This record gives sequence, C-alpha cells and structure tokens, in this order.
Amino acid sequence: MKRREFIAAGAALGASGLLPAFAKKRDRVRVAMIGTGMRGQSQLGPLLSRDDVELVAICDTQRVMLDQAQAIIEKAGRRKPKEYGGNGDVNAWKKLLARTDLDAVFIVTPWEWHAPQSIAAMEAGIAVACEVVAGITLQDHWDVLRTQQRTGTPYMLLENVCYRRDVLAVLQMVRAGLFGELIHMQAGYQHDLRGVKFNSGNPNEPYNSGVEFGDKGFSEAQWRTQHSITRDGELYPSHGIGPCAMYANIHRGNRFTHVNAFSTKARGLHDYILKHPKGGPNHPNAQVKFKLGDIVTTTLRCENGETIILQHDTSLPRPYSIGFRVQGTDGIWMDLNRGLHIEGKSPPHKWEDAQKYYDEYDHPLWKRYAEKAAGAGHGGMDWFVVHAFIEALKAGEPMPIDIYDAVAWSAITPLSEQSIAEDYKTLAFPDFTEGKWKTRTPIFALDGRY
Repeated sequence: MKRREFIAAGAALGASGLLPAFAKKRDRVRVAMIGTGMRGQSQLGPLLSRDDVELVAICDTQRVMLDQAQAIIEKAGRRKPKEYGGNGDVNAWKKLLARTDLDAVFIVTPWEWHAPQSIAAMEAGIAVACEVVAGITLQDHWDVLRTQQRTGTPYMLLENVCYRRDVLAVLQMVRAGLFGELIHMQAGYQHDLRGVKFNSGNPNEPYNSGVEFGDKGFSEAQWRTQHSITRDGELYPSHGIGPCAMYANIHRGNRFTHVNAFSTKARGLHDYILKHPKGGPNHPNAQVKFKLGDIVTTTLRCENGETIILQHDTSLPRPYSIGFRVQGTDGIWMDLNRGLHIEGKSPPHKWEDAQKYYDEYDHPLWKRYAEKAAGAGHGGMDWFVVHAFIEALKAGEPMPIDIYDAVAWSAITPLSEQSIAEDYKTLAFPDFTEGKWKTRTPIFALDGRY
C-alpha cells in the first residue's frame, strides 16, 4: 500500500490513533534545535541545505557550542537564529519552548533530557524530532507515549540507520519475499567508545585527569561515561533494533512479546585506564567502578515467532559494526561479510557477494536522493532521517518512525537492565500500542518520498 493510499483510508487512520489532531499541510517549517554539541552540529547540515526549513532558534548550555553552531549557520549563508543558554543554564530550553512561532524542535541533548524536553515540546504543540533514546526509565517511555496520544503532537525518533543504503535494500528484499518467511535477526551497537568515554574534549588534555569525566572540556564524556558507571544493560538499542523491527513489521501486524538480557563482567574500561599512556594504576579514574558489562546480549521474541538478538559492545577494542543478520526459510543476509545466500539461486553452501542484490533492490529513496544526501553525516543517513521528518510534517502525515516505534525500541534499555538485575529473568514486553498493532499497516519507506 502506498503512503497516500494509507492516509486516504479513514479506518486505518482511526486504528492508528496517531494522526495529529492539528495535522495540516504546510510549505515551510520553522524549527529550533536544543543541543548544539557535536551531534547537533552534524544535523545542522541537512537542515540548512533545505529551502523549506527556517532555523529560528538554537539552545545549548555551553557558549562554545553555540558559537560553533552559529559559525556553521553563517557559512551556509543563513540568517542567525535566536540563542538560548550559553551560560551553563540547564533550563534555558524552557524559554525556547515558550516561543509561539515554532513548528518543530530537534532534541539533540544527553539522554536524560530527551523525555522531559520531548514532553514539554509536545505539551506546547511543537512537533518533536528526537535523537535516540526516547527516555531512561520505563516510566519515561509511558509518559512520552501518553503525552503524544493526549496532545496529538507529531513525534519522530531520529534513527538514521533505518535509512542506511544496504539496510533499505534489504528491506526491499524482505518485502519481495527473497528470504522467505523471516525466522531470526541479529544486530547491535558494536563500537569501541573507550576514547570517547575518556576524552575531555580539551585538545591540550585529551585524557582527562579527574574522576568527573570531561569536566574540563566539551565532549560526550561529560555525560555518557556516567551511564557506564551506574547502569548495566543494552544502553543503545535503536541502531540495531530499528531496521530489524521494520523487517519484522513490529507494530504493523507483529510485536515484541518477551525480552531477557545477560551481561559479561566489566573489564574493558578499567583495563583501558591502566594501559593508557596518561593513565595507570595511580590515575584517579583507576578507582572508578564500572557497572556496565563489556558485552550485553539481549534476546527478544516476537508475536509471529521470530527472535532477535542485540549486542551492546562498546568497552573493548574492535572495529565498528552493527552486525546485521536477517535469516528466513529461503536464505540469509549478513552485513559483516557483505554476504547473502538464497536457496536455489546461490551456489550450494556458499556466500554470494551481496552487492549485486544491493544494486537490484536499491531503494527508491536512494535512487532519488543520493546526490542530495552526499556529504551529510553517517554516509548520508542523517540527510534521509531529517528529510523524512520534515516531509511528513509538511504533508500532515504520520511519522514514518513514530511514537510506538520510539518507545518500544528505546524501552529495551530499562527492560534489559531489569532483566539483568533480576537474575537474567525473561520479562513480558509491554504492548505500547494496546492492541493496535494487529490492525496498523506498514508505512515506513514504502515509496520514494520519505
């Protein structure tokens, strides 16, 4: 079903419960950005490249980040937006959201701020484009969901990996039945973040000398490292689960039913401190106790019988990968070896190079917009996720990655923490749709618009 047909189907819209009460078509979108750190600055490019977007306000606690953002904006030849914050005020974003001229806000802040800022924006009738994750606690996710349902304000999780070129090509293959009936999927966030977690952001002191990581600079270590100290679970699930959920039609005829998680011992970060040239056993960070297991393995069971395995692996030496595996009754795809095997087509018991299949099943979005996305962050994925949000908002249509996707993908984190804390218990996965998953229809990336 094409998205236009879906929107025209009143019964389906009623079942979705997600069409904004104030949905209207518009030609131009006035946006603000809360959080102009490195991730926020990378999202400025796709926004500033659009003639249909006016960036009217930006907010950050740190003066240096606002200045860097303004330099990017000036270089793009765009008008200087109103600034909020810059003096350490962690509540400056509230003044930004009090504006009456905003259509949307991009929330690009540390994780613990996502839920309160999203809730406040939706309460103000300002559409939300939220970086991952949606919240910290399970209650955060219910609160974000209930606010969206009550206000009808559009909300989209900015999960860019859903728009990776090979990921979208495989979505085409899944929908074409190339793998047969899906049975099992795997993915993860497998990324050596040791340098990030101990980088103060100060070029003169790349290895921070204090236990409060990043207290002398402006990097993710200012907030991200603390999660490795106090939490043990699948802390960053959406890069992996997002595409897998789309393959399995989660919330569109399928849902997660059960979840459990296991974590290994925590050794990697401490070992990094001991071996670092500016570290050692006498360094203050050597006294820090880390709770996050070096590898956290989370398993999900789906209503239609599929299983999904996620792995969070950020504290050990390794090259970056997500480690996708999509397996069905007729074949398998794995991204690490760029390999694919289809029974009856591939040589028996041998992998084929997946490139010819990527080319054959290249998604219409990439065929149409590859040139525009060139140069955008994360290999162009950032352009696509921003484009999807803006186009859906302009058209007054449901977000392609919607509130149900956001809370379910992100709730894997607190659920995995609970499972580990309760002796690796298998938990029932909440049905955030409250039964609507049975009748909702897939809309993500069904055509070449967004």
